[in-house]
Amino acid sequence: MAAKSGRAPGKRPQRTRMPSQAPGDAQPLSLERIVATAIELLDAEGVDGLTMRKLADRVGSGAMSLYWYVDNKETVFDLALDSVLEYRGLPQDADRQDWRGDVVHMLEDWRASMLRHPWTTSLLPRRALGPNMLHRLELLSRTLVTAGVGHAELNAAIWSLWNHVMGATITRASFGFSDDDMAAAQQRLTRLGEQYPTIESAQLLLDSDWDGAFRKGLGFLLDGLPLR
Repeated sequence: MAAKSGRAPGKRPQRTRMPSQAPGDAQPLSLERIVATAIELLDAEGVDGLTMRKLADRVGSGAMSLYWYVDNKETVFDLALDSVLEYRGLPQDADRQDWRGDVVHMLEDWRASMLRHPWTTSLLPRRALGPNMLHRLELLSRTLVTAGVGHAELNAAIWSLWNHVMGATITRASFGFSDDDMAAAQQRLTRLGEQYPTIESAQLLLDSDWDGAFRKGLGFLLDGLPLR
């Protein structure tokens, strides 16, 4: 389970008095605006690029004003992460009897959410799970139990699916080679074909169907679930 990092996201103590807005600000300062701006900053500059000073500059306030809404930068990370992991549910036309389709949709949506915000791959494994991520896991667990996964096997099933999503997402988000790079690597592998005949014949380094590989791997896992 992800490590805890203090108060659950979204739980803020009541302040006795709100800071006044700086003159000329077009929008009032709010927790929602801070979180939305933090996500923009994280998308642009990554985890290392987010500081309270930069965040304050982006929202047009003094850094001290932010502390009326968040305890520290770690709280900002928790809130931003949980915000982008919100799950809006299944499509209206989804077959309610198709548990596999439900699971595939949940996990593909999870992966897509993280790929839209690649900084999430470095935050999710080491932070407290916020309400949106817990909601995802509750829906996934409930769907698997309804499909017939017993409680004795449920945790292993959940972690296997978690690891598939995280591994596939981290690999895709951090893969920095171009098509030309991969073609050159495959040519080198061809020259070494006697040493690596199986991956050379499969043309492993030319396979860029990330989405297809994710879905096929997910299918392998779902096929192996112990259903009652």
